[in-house]
Amino acid sequence: MAELVRIERLGARGDGVASTADGPLFVARALAGELVSVERNGERAALLDVVEPSPDRVAAYCPEVGRCGGCATQEFAQSPALAWKRDLLMEALSREGVACEGLVGPCVDAHGAGRRRATFHARRGPDGRSVVGFSEARSHSVIALSDCPLLAPSMARALPAARAVAAVLLGKGKPLDLAVTATDTGLDLDVRGLGPLPEPMRLKLVRLAEELDLSRLSIHGEAVVARRKPTLAVGRASLAPPPGGFLQATELGERTLAELALEGVGKAKRVADLFCGSGAFALRLAERAEVYAADTEKPAIAALDAAARGAQGLKRVTAEARDLFRRPLTSSELSRFDAVVFDPPRAGAEAQARQLAASKVRTVVAVSCNAVTLARDAAILIAGGYRLERAVPIDQFRHSAHVETVATFRR
Repeated sequence: MAELVRIERLGARGDGVASTADGPLFVARALAGELVSVERNGERAALLDVVEPSPDRVAAYCPEVGRCGGCATQEFAQSPALAWKRDLLMEALSREGVACEGLVGPCVDAHGAGRRRATFHARRGPDGRSVVGFSEARSHSVIALSDCPLLAPSMARALPAARAVAAVLLGKGKPLDLAVTATDTGLDLDVRGLGPLPEPMRLKLVRLAEELDLSRLSIHGEAVVARRKPTLAVGRASLAPPPGGFLQATELGERTLAELALEGVGKAKRVADLFCGSGAFALRLAERAEVYAADTEKPAIAALDAAARGAQGLKRVTAEARDLFRRPLTSSELSRFDAVVFDPPRAGAEAQARQLAASKVRTVVAVSCNAVTLARDAAILIAGGYRLERAVPIDQFRHSAHVETVATFRR
């Protein structure tokens, strides 16, 4: 049964939220202030019609809006969307008791040319053919995509390549994830979800990589064929990332995060880069300081080490594979650094933050993709004697609720 509700605000995941007698009601694609007609299903409701639209509403430009789970706020104009993401950060900090008024800058749009990496899902459809695309909103079903307007031009052939590879591999009957990255030497494709690969199928993939002109094709991080070394420019260095390895979603996003991290570090001569990945920050930091870099992922550390050794004009980079969740750098180990940068996964860096709080490191730069865990870690640092100098929200995941942050703390 249809009913009218007034949307009061946007929730943390980008849904409109209305207050009702039965509690909050979440309405996808509805904006704050709108009067909407909905059909209720528990605490969620399907949007039927926008009776009184918000002035911030714009027309969607992707035909899959409402079905595809990749975009939550495509009908939200960009300027107010950036302000909303800033508010998400400020709310998270305030909930943890972190005073942030006047310290949080405007949200920086870092979408740039678009996403340079994406993970497509592949499933066998009812007709036996492969279905390749993104997950449907709030579902494990996969929507077959012909294109995604959020991808960078360098990813123009990513979906056709993923479909061609999936058509060969779905014969094994297993659901697949295909991570495609645009590198300076072409597309790098890594497939996850397979078991052992029979030799005839491996030979098919080698031929297919040639037809698709892939730089590299890998299965579970092991190269089936490397026709060219996939490389990315990172400052003065040339990085060959490991198959399926983590990279910031957009080139501008990585550059923006790195520039802000370098600004925070300032003139520090000895810097630790923790949860460093393949070195997006470490390789740039090494242009001005000696760097110790640590991360759990051994392939990422190997790639960082090789890039540092092959670059000209960098100061010494020491790279170590280390589980910083279970074995964070202790306060005594941290004593040799002037500054520390950390960029953990969404779980944050609680154990490492506690060691930093007990240390004498003057400057800490926290880079985060999760405002909630950043706020928790910030409260730990502040309780240990740091003050928040500034926090800058960054938007490299356009039309989503994800917000990156670079926060600088000093003693």
